[in-house]
Formats: sequence, C-alpha cells, structure tokens
Amino acid sequence: MISFLIVLAIVISIFLGYKTKINTGFFAIGFAYLIGCFGLNLGASKVIAMWPIKIFFVIFSVSLFYNFPMTNGTLEKLSQHMLYKTRKIPHLLPFAIFFCATFIAGLGAGYFTVLAFFGPLTLILCEKTGLSKLTGALAVNYGSLAGANFMTSASGIIFRGLIENAGYQNSFSHATAIFVSTIIIPIVVLSLLILKDKNKMLKNKSLEIDVPEEFNETQKTTLKLICAMVFIVLIFPILNTVFPGNPIIKFINSKLDIGLIAILFTIVAFLMKLGKEKEIIAKVPWNTLIMICGVGMLISVAIKAGTIEILSSWIGTNIPRFLIPIILCSVGGIMSSFSSTLGVVAPALFPIIPVISETTGLNPTVLFVAVIVGAQATSISPFSSGGSLILGSATEEERNGLFGELLFKGTSLALISSIIFSTILSIVM
Repeated sequence: MISFLIVLAIVISIFLGYKTKINTGFFAIGFAYLIGCFGLNLGASKVIAMWPIKIFFVIFSVSLFYNFPMTNGTLEKLSQHMLYKTRKIPHLLPFAIFFCATFIAGLGAGYFTVLAFFGPLTLILCEKTGLSKLTGALAVNYGSLAGANFMTSASGIIFRGLIENAGYQNSFSHATAIFVSTIIIPIVVLSLLILKDKNKMLKNKSLEIDVPEEFNETQKTTLKLICAMVFIVLIFPILNTVFPGNPIIKFINSKLDIGLIAILFTIVAFLMKLGKEKEIIAKVPWNTLIMICGVGMLISVAIKAGTIEILSSWIGTNIPRFLIPIILCSVGGIMSSFSSTLGVVAPALFPIIPVISETTGLNPTVLFVAVIVGAQATSISPFSSGGSLILGSATEEERNGLFGELLFKGTSLALISSIIFSTILSIVM
C-alpha cells in the first residue's frame, strides 16, 4: 500500500509541477515528509537527512565556477569565433553547429544557456544556406545536450552523483558512456539528414559572418582557468584507468572531488576579479537544485519503503531481457516530454537500475545510457524545454510550420534513433 502511495506521489508531483509551473521539487518534499513521517513512521530529522547533500554541493560549486565565463562573456565570444571559423563550409553547417554547441556546453555553459544563444543564430544560418530548419534545430539541440553531458559539465556532474547514489562508485565510466552515446547518435542522424538535404544547400560559398572581437584579458584568463580545471578533473581518472596499479595516481585520484576543486578555482577567480560576487551567486541554478534534491528526497523515501526494489524486481522478472533497454528508453522519453530529465527522469529511474542489472545480467551502463538518450530525445518537442526555446527563436511566419516539424518529425526521429541505439548497445555490451 505504501509503495503504491509513493508511486502515486511521484506521478502527482510531476503532474502538479507541469500544470501549476511550480517547481516539482517542492511537491516532492511535501510528499516525502507526509509519507516518510506518517506512513513509514520515520523521524522528521531522518526525512530531512534524505536531502542529497553531495549532489547539491557538487551542482552548486561547479555551476558557481562556470558562472564566471557566462557572466564575463567568455563563452559567448568563444562560440562566435568557432562559428566564424566554419563559414567556408556551409554544406557541413549541421556538424559545425553541433560541435560548436557541444564544445561550449562542455566547457560549462550548460544546455539552456547554449540553446538560448545558438537557437536564434541557427535559424538565421538555416535561412541563409537553405538548410532545413528541422535539421538545424536538431543539430543545436543535440549539441547543447551532448556538451552538457560531458563528465565535468552540468548534466554530467548530476548523472555522476545520481549513479553514485545508486551504488556504483565507478560513476566516471558510466557518465563517459552517456556522453559518448549522445555524440554518436547525433552524428548518425545528422549525416542522414545532410544527405537528404544536400541538394538544397549552398555549395562552395562562404557565409557572411562578421569577424568577432578578440578576447580581452579577463576572458583569456577565464579560458585558462577552465582548461586547467577540466584537465585536473579528467587526467587522474584517466591515468588511474590506464595505470590501475600505480599507488601515487590511485591516492591522488581518491582525494579528487570535482565540487571541492571547483570551489578552489572559484576562489582563484574571485581573487583575480573575473566576475562580480553577487552576479555569480545569483546565477546558480537554484530551481534545478530544488527540483533534483526534492525529488531525491521522495526517491529516498521510496527506497526506505522498498518500493524501488519491488519495481526493479518486477521489471527484471516479468519483462523479456531484450526489451528492458527499449522500455527504459521509451519510458524516459515519455516522462521527459512533460518533466525534467535532470530533475525527475534520472532521479526516478536510476535507482531501479542496480536491481534490474543484477536480476537480468544486463550491463548497468547500457541501462543508464538507455534512460538518458530516451529522455533527451524528446527534448526537441515543442512542449519540452528545448523545442520551446527553439520555437521561441523563430519568426511568426516560421513558427506554425516548425511546430509541426518539431513535434511529429523531430521528436519521432530522435526517439526512434535512441531506441535503435539502445537495442544495438544491449547486444554489443
């Protein structure tokens, strides 16, 4: 009975968040308190302790550091330089947009920031070159997602925290698989679309793009700090994988924490006056933090009640093994159509993966990837965050036609591609 109430509470929280536009996390916290204290007879302090402090700290500290390049114009200017470099190959524009968006988002700008900047620019470039606006929209959306999924960027950090909460300490390798998967799928999809649209595109002509301004000293220093932090965070996990027996590398790697490293770099950035303190703190994604941690509390109550184990065991024993990645991918896509991948889908589905993996023998990496590629596939829908941002960048004349293309063609193509990829991955791994 309690497990049914918890599942119902999760569904109601998502529904109320979608309908009222009030952060889903608030509803989840309320249900966690009511069910935890009055349904499971837990102490109030135990329910409060379910607030995922590690995930909160990591997201807070990393976003704090990356707010410097966002507020001082470093990332915006870097994106302008990258697009300028690709002006002579307009027929490869989808890849240029995709990799530019991926790189900027991977440096910490995050999904929404990159999409908000590149969305209008992409539609203008589509108009100039004859590129299908659907192809352009998919390219910029895919790129923003893939970059944010990088292991040290916004979404990648969240995935690593949730994977560790699910009981896997090698979160870096699972998060790397998610990132690589969200690079492979777009390359295949965009290649097919380019072949389809190639006769409509300009060839052997250059785009007219203004020469961007040079980086100022503040922006150059900010870029150096970003590169230094990414290098430190990535090099030791990689070295530890290559040289697993080296005690020095193993020791240093065990002491590294991206949240604490980000705080050190934030202190350096403040001392070097690379941004204003009030502005940097104000841009921390508080809404995302509340949503992820609030839903995390409700999921912790579900774990305490045994709901997650019951659900996982049922899936593992009642659904054919080969269908499980497909179902997880599809469920992730459906949930993401009206809720957040980071705040709802991943926190709700990641905890059931360990039991499913143990019951079926499926590689947990395959299951983590299936959930995310499915959830992020439907972000191109005009009812979801990505599609709505792109639609908002279009003119009144473009909007009606683009709405239908994003909803029926874009969403279907992206979700089917993710399902096929998840199926192949489950066979290979």
